[in-house]
Amino acid sequence: MQLFRSIGFSAVVAGVAAGAVITVIQQLGTVPLILKAETYEKGQRAKSAEPPSAPVTVGHSHAESAVAEHEHEHEHEHGAEAWEPEDGLQRNAFTAGANVLTAVGFALVLAALFAFRTGHGAHGIHWHEGLLWGLAGFTVFTLAPGLGLPPELPGVPAAPLLSRQIWWALAALAAAGGLSLIFLRRTAPASIAGLILIILPYLVGAPELENVETSVPTSLSHQFAVTVTVTSLVFWSVLGSLTSIAFAYFDRSASEVPPA
Repeated sequence: MQLFRSIGFSAVVAGVAAGAVITVIQQLGTVPLILKAETYEKGQRAKSAEPPSAPVTVGHSHAESAVAEHEHEHEHEHGAEAWEPEDGLQRNAFTAGANVLTAVGFALVLAALFAFRTGHGAHGIHWHEGLLWGLAGFTVFTLAPGLGLPPELPGVPAAPLLSRQIWWALAALAAAGGLSLIFLRRTAPASIAGLILIILPYLVGAPELENVETSVPTSLSHQFAVTVTVTSLVFWSVLGSLTSIAFAYFDRSASEVPPA
């Protein structure tokens, strides 16, 4: 019971702290790029929503005009149904909440791994070991999938969502399995098998569109991909280090409490 408390408490503390840190970094790095891309996206939507100029023809009935006006109003109402948080406090609050929940979830996994690796205790867990596990998480969940499917800004066309999700999961699982074979088994055959497993998703190829037409500048997309990758690197480094420190502290405190 004390072990589960140590895992839970350490995950909450490390997750909240890492989520708060990454939210601040996002406000300074990725959020301005997303807002800038959204201006291009909205401009493109407004341009595509403009009715094409048609030549004036004799005999154009009022009924046809009414039908066209009704269809335009229907499209406008349908587009208005899509809800999104307002810019400012509401949007930032949703972003912070999502970051904290994500961080707590990953911290639970890390703390459970620490407990398993050290024989259900925090003895031998140090922050630099947590940092290494955090870097492994960065490789599995960001670097490996990002090499085939880089982060995309709003307004940039992409392949169908389901195919991208399947390939993303394949790349993440292959990276996790490959790293486990290389660093946990530590044998030549296992390392070779791990490298082959890591490369496999790229041999299959990530889904992509043949022709991409967007008003978002290519330089902005490249800047966004680099910023997201660096932000994720900081997130996983902080999360791994803090989780190991918090887990060692709570487990040590629990073991020092005398039985009732």
